[in-house]
Formats: sequence, C-alpha cells, structure tokens
Amino acid sequence: MVSSLAHSAARGAYFTLAAQAARIVLQLLSVVILARILSPHDYGLLAIVLVVVGLGEIFRDFGLTSASIQAPELSAGQRDNLFWINAGMGVVLTAVMFSLSWAIGAVTGKPELVGISQWLSLSFLLNGLATQHRANLMRDLKLRPLAVIDVASSAIALAVAIAVAIAGAGYWALVVQQLVTSIVVLAGVVIAGRWVPRLYSRSHPVAQMVNFGWTLVATNLIGYASRQIDTVLISFRFGTVPLGLYNRAFQLIMTPLAQVRSPLQSVALPVLSRVQQDQPRFENYVTAAQLALGFLFGIPVAIVAGLAEPVVDIMLGSRWAEAAPMLRMFAIAGILTTVSFVGYWVYLARGLGAELLRYTIVTALLKVVCIVIGSFFGILGVAVAFAVHPALAWPISLSWLSRITPMPRRQLYQGACRIIAVSLAAGLAAWGAGLIVAGTSSWLQLAAGLVAGLAVSACALVVPAYRRDAKTLSAFVRLMLTREGRAS
Repeated sequence: MVSSLAHSAARGAYFTLAAQAARIVLQLLSVVILARILSPHDYGLLAIVLVVVGLGEIFRDFGLTSASIQAPELSAGQRDNLFWINAGMGVVLTAVMFSLSWAIGAVTGKPELVGISQWLSLSFLLNGLATQHRANLMRDLKLRPLAVIDVASSAIALAVAIAVAIAGAGYWALVVQQLVTSIVVLAGVVIAGRWVPRLYSRSHPVAQMVNFGWTLVATNLIGYASRQIDTVLISFRFGTVPLGLYNRAFQLIMTPLAQVRSPLQSVALPVLSRVQQDQPRFENYVTAAQLALGFLFGIPVAIVAGLAEPVVDIMLGSRWAEAAPMLRMFAIAGILTTVSFVGYWVYLARGLGAELLRYTIVTALLKVVCIVIGSFFGILGVAVAFAVHPALAWPISLSWLSRITPMPRRQLYQGACRIIAVSLAAGLAAWGAGLIVAGTSSWLQLAAGLVAGLAVSACALVVPAYRRDAKTLSAFVRLMLTREGRAS
C-alpha cells in the first residue's frame, strides 16, 4: 500500500519533470536559434537589466509564495489578502523601475537600457497578479495544469521572440520573450485556478505569513546580491561582450538546472511540510530527494563538462568558442549546488526563516570574496570562483542545519560522495572519448563522449551502494507512473 501523500508527490514530480524537460528543450532551442541571430552585446544588455528585474522580483513575491504553501492552514480570506499584497507590490515596483530607467541608462552608459527597463517593468505587474494563483495550485499539488502552463508559456514566447529577431529587432526579441512568458503564465494560472479574489479584509490576519515572508525577502536579497556580483563585476570591468559570453555559458548550464530544481520545490515543499513531525519519514524523503536530484542531473551535467568545446560549438556556434572553459566551470558548480539544494527545502519546510537568513549572510559573504578574488584573473577566473564557492558552502550548509534541526547528515554526505564520484567518472570518460575523436565534427565528439560517459555510469552498478540507489530511484519512477487507483 503506497501512501496517498507519497503518490501525490511522485505524480507531481512526474508532471513537473516532464514539463521542465520540455522547457529545457525549448531553452536549448532558444539558445541555438537566437544566439545565431543576436549578438553577445544583445545578451549583455538584457543581462544587465535582468539584474534589476531579479532584485525587484524578490520584493514582488515578498516570500508569500513559500509562506502560503508552508502554512498548515490557509483560509480563503487569507488567500485573498495575500493576493492583494502581491498585486500591490507589483504595481509599486512597475512604477519604481519605470522611473529608474533613465538612471539605469545613465549609470551604465548604455542608452538602450532605458527602453528595455521601461518595458520589462511591466513584468512586475503581471507576475504580481499571478503569484497567489500559482501558489494556490502548488499548495493543492495541482501540478499538471502548472506543467502545461509552463511549457505553453515558454513555447509561445520562444516562437514570438524568433519572429521578432528574424525581423531584425535585435535585443527587443529578448525583451518580448520575457513579457510574453509573463502574459501567458498569468492567463494560464487564472484560468486553471478558477478563483476570483475578494476584497482585502482585516478580519483575516496574515501578519504571521508576512513576517515569515519578510525573513525570506531578507534572505533572498542577500543571496541575490551574492549571485549577481559576478554579473556586476564583469559588466563594469570587462564590458558587455565578455558579459554576453559569460552569460550564455551560464545559461546553458545553470538555467536548465534552475528550471528543474525550482519547480520541483513546488512538489517538495508541501510534502516535506506535511511530514515534518514524522522524523524518520522526513529524513527518508530528504535523502531520497538528494539522490534523485544528484543522479538525474549530476551525470548529464558532468558529461557536458567533459564535452564543453563541442557543446558550445553546436549550441552557440564558432564565434562563442571562448565560452567553453566557463561552461565547464558552471557545470562543476551545477553539480555541487544540486547536491546541496535539499538543504534549502528543509529550511522552508521547517519554517526556519531566521536561521536561513543567518546562514545566507555567511555564504553570501563567502561567495563575494571568491568572486572578487577570481576577477583579478579575468573572466575565466570569475567562472572558476563561481565553482569553488559551492564546494566550500555545501559542508557549511549541512553543519549549520544539523545544529538547529535533526538531519540525516551521515546519509546525505555518503549519498553526495557517491553522486560526485560517479559524475566525475562520467565526465572524465566523456572528455577522454572526445579527445580520441578530436578533429572530427562536433556532433561525432558529442556522440562518442555521451556513449562513454553513460557506459561508465552504468558500470557503477557493480557496486552494491549504487545498486541500492538505483533501486530507490526506480521505485520512485514506478510510483510516478502509477495512477492513483493502482497506488492505493
């Protein structure tokens, strides 16, 4: 007998992973097609504005998505009030960014950023209206409609962006892509949610959720500042073209990973929140989540690291060859951050907002130090520093969590070591195979490296520990594919 919660989690993960697989394909298509039409300068301009947009998004959400999902009980009136708070934040931020657009252009010396900033300010309004509609679907584990919405928004936005780029609009194609995504998501969650918010009412207090959200805002602000320090340093020290190279290498690895990890949070957070009082069950879910994330994404990312040169040539074209070493560094960082990502879920599920804030301050300072030191060695030095940071932050994360809440630290360390070991072996095998056929087409190098990497990964199954991991993952996959009636 499989528990209803376990089945809901597995089915939710199934729809989420399927949707994100489709979105990753669309993202790769976007990179392949648009990178051949647009220039590094175009991407560099957008990257600068997205730093500001990302900062505003933290305030726009105000941590209320996580607060509403994590809350043990949420009344209809509280949900209505949270909607109006997020909508109000969206309106205010739209006005603020529009007003600051001229300052952004003046400070950066890029007059093109004025118009880009003004149009992208509308994303705050659109996303603010969508926030609680989306959170309500996540809270109820209605992840199939969310999956459809995410795929449809990415596909429609990409199609429109390609058409605009072909028409010769340059960086405006990237602006249109951002706005169309937000518009389609808003329409989708409103239709799927079938919920019309009522007026704000003081009779339904939300102070506790706002307080929890505020700690997340502070945490996310610090984390965001540390995440953007590399973009800011490269922009001011090296210019938009190096920033475009860095940004495309980053997008090839970190964006697909984020597109999978963040939506999976919509499955993990409500599930972990519900079982947090059952410690053995909670620990089983946490360790299984780490294995699932680590093996499913660590091995492919490691193979990409070993085949960085042919991957960049295929995905971006020959003029982007300088991005290959940076791609390799981002792949290493991607594996390490994925292994440690479950720690963030534990903070949210346990409601440890204040503790998460303190931990984030420490690791943010650590990242700033790494990036600043790396910047003295050029743009590649920044990418190396980006990879070094999670290697230092991961053990700090486990130690920090273990001091404030029960954690299966030994199992997590052992699981992570197994993930890293097999990923390293797969990456080295892919790199070696690529070298053997060097001088041939990039596609042949990619095929040879892929076969070698997967073959070495399969060989790990001779080790009993890896066979147990495979059994755990296969059981979860079977649960994802089992319909409700057969699971109960």
